[in-house]
Amino acid sequence: MSNQAGLLAVFAALADETRFAIVTRLLRDGELPVGAIAAPFSVTPPAISRHLRVLETAGLVERRIDRQRRMIRVRPSALDAVASWLEMQPQDTMT
Repeated sequence: MSNQAGLLAVFAALADETRFAIVTRLLRDGELPVGAIAAPFSVTPPAISRHLRVLETAGLVERRIDRQRRMIRVRPSALDAVASWLEMQPQDTMT
C-alpha cells in the first residue's frame, strides 16, 4: 500500500464517529478488551466487531488473544502516515 493509499485508508476509517471514538479511547486508555471498548456504545456487538475490522484493515489497531479475551490496541506506528503528512513543508516553487 502506498503512503497516500495508507493515509486515505486511515482518514476513511476515522471519518466514522464511532471508530474515531474507539481510537480516541484506545489512545487515552491503552489496550482494552473488546467488551470494554463496546460498553459505552449503543450499538450491537456485531457492529462493534465491524468497526474494529475496519480499523484493523486501515492499520490503526491490532488485536491479540489473551486467554479468553480479545485485546485491542492502537498500533504504535499507526499514525505515522498522518504525522508525516502534517509535517510536510510547502515546496519552494519560486526558484
